[in-house]
Formats: sequence, structure tokens, C-alpha cells
Amino acid sequence: MAIVLVPWATDVPVRPGEQSMNGSSMESDVTIDGRPVGPLALGCSNFGHWVDDDVATRIVHTAIDRGVVLFDTANVYPPVAPGGSERLLGRALDGRRDRVLVATKFGHPLLREHGAGAAAGTVRKSVEGSLRRLRTDWIDLYQLHKPDPDVPVGETLSALAELTDAGKVRAIGCSQFTVPQLAEAHRVARELGVPMFRTVQNEYSLLRGVGQDDVVAACEELGVAFLPFFPLAGGLLTGKYRSDAPAPPDARLTGQLRRYPMFEPSRFLEVIDGLIAYTADRGRTLVELALGWLLSRPGVACVLVGATRVEQVEENVAAASAWRMSPREMSEVAALLRPEAGFGDRPVADRK
Repeated sequence: MAIVLVPWATDVPVRPGEQSMNGSSMESDVTIDGRPVGPLALGCSNFGHWVDDDVATRIVHTAIDRGVVLFDTANVYPPVAPGGSERLLGRALDGRRDRVLVATKFGHPLLREHGAGAAAGTVRKSVEGSLRRLRTDWIDLYQLHKPDPDVPVGETLSALAELTDAGKVRAIGCSQFTVPQLAEAHRVARELGVPMFRTVQNEYSLLRGVGQDDVVAACEELGVAFLPFFPLAGGLLTGKYRSDAPAPPDARLTGQLRRYPMFEPSRFLEVIDGLIAYTADRGRTLVELALGWLLSRPGVACVLVGATRVEQVEENVAAASAWRMSPREMSEVAALLRPEAGFGDRPVADRK
């Protein structure tokens, strides 16, 4: 089954007299076997920890009903109970598997008992575990979670090619790759005559993403789809955080700052206040701006957004299709950002 990743189509209408940054259509984006993936994919890293079985099932079913096609997880989600996310997603997709595309990841170095690294043996073992937990015979997009400095990328690509030939994997991708790592993988894939990574999943948002423009440009050149994670900056770009009001005590980020110190709200409030004012003047929401800003950038395929409540799914799906920004709007927003406040302050290889 051939996998074709096609960049955003042209012909989307934006505001009168203006043209969007990437000329994209809100209905036509990255396609797998002619099937539009859509502007938003559901990230499932919360399943099994912040989201229990019942809520996870309702979130997945709501997402499918709202047109979400791509569901992304990993064999190490959630960190407190690795594999739990895949299990919940597999259960939730019972009877609906043929309606969706499932993406998962392998090889995270921090959880060795679930298959750390990218050695060929790890790749083969990890895919069997994921297939079992997901209750599926194939994985639509199988991704290397992080680069493995101890394993030649050719070994990983060759093992993934075996899985593709066996029908267990339809397409392959990577996560948290730099431009040199991506270029090396592409060179090696050509030399070996094996499939190249078709997607790159890196952190990118209005608040964090220095260096990702170069990755996005490299993806365009190589024909690779860019999938940004943390597009709402851990919740900072949801509108819950602002200088004139305390953050809700039940906000998920409030209890996770030890794990995600780079999202400390006080570092970003000045920028967030400016973005909120900008959206208010235009009758938009901060979520619409956060997702629209990414989806208006050439090379960005779709955004990966998580949810802990059904209502968040509905809001995010609507927001992802609400705004394609003109070059003028992109320039206006750029003037509101302050990179020195922490915009992309961690190397990509250290994230997630």
C-alpha cells in the first residue's frame, strides 16, 4: 500500500485582497493514499494518566465524529504507565479502526524496559508490542521517538523497511530530529535504497520553536511532512494564562511544571497578553491564533494537539480550520514575540 504525502493544496480563500502564507486549503492537506489527514491530529499522550478509559474513549469517538483522522501516541505514553496510551487508543478504536490513521513511536531512551534506542532488534520487538496493545494488524505511521547516537541510522531504516515490506507498517517518520540528522537519514536511505522518513515531529509553537524554521525548510526540500507537537505550548496558548488573572488551579500545566519547567507561565505572560489583545481586536481566540499561525507556515502538514476533555477536542478541531493568516498578519504577530523570553530555549534533541 503506497503512502503519498502531499503538501497543502492551493486555493484557500482568506480575507478579501489577501493571500495566505502557504496558499493552503482548509479542506485539503497532507494525504496518505489519497486520504486527507486534516489540519489537526489528536495527540494521545495523556491517555492512561490524566485521562481514564471512559474519557479517552469519548474523546476518540468525538474526534472521529468531528473529522479527525490521525491519532498519535507512543509506546512510552504515559511515562507513569508506559504502553497505557496505546492500550486505551486500541480499545477506543474497536470497530472504528478502518476510519482512522494510527501513528505511534518507539525507541525513547528513558524507558529501557519498553525498548530504548533504534537498534534493529529493538525496532522489531517494539512494533510487535505496539501492534498488540493497539489491537491492530498494521501501523499507519511508525516513528523513531528520538535520534539514537549509538546506532547508525541506516540500521534503523533497514529494519523499518522490513516492517514496511511485511505490511506491519505503512509509512515511517521520526521525531526531534535536527536538520543535519534529517539530511543524513535522507542520504543514507538513498544509498541503501530503503524508504526515507516521511514525517518529522518536533516541538513548535508561537512561544517555543527557535531553529524549527530551518527544519521546516529542510522538510519542504526533501518532501517530508512537518508535524508540530506542543502547538499550544503546554496550555500556555489556551487563554487560561494571563497577567491580570491567576491560572485555574485545575489547569494541567499548573501541576506539571517540575516536568516541564520550560513552560513556566511567568516567563511568557507579557507575550501572551499581547497575543490575547491581538486576537481580541480581530474577533479571534488565542487557540485559533496558535494553530492558525502554524498551519499558515509553508511546510507544516498538520498540528498534533492533545485533549483531556471532550470539549477541548471540539474547540481545537474548530480552531484548526478557522484562520489562515496573511503575510501581513504573520508579520504583525512576529512583532509581538520575544525570543529572549524563552522561545525555543532547549535543543530539539532534549525535548519531550
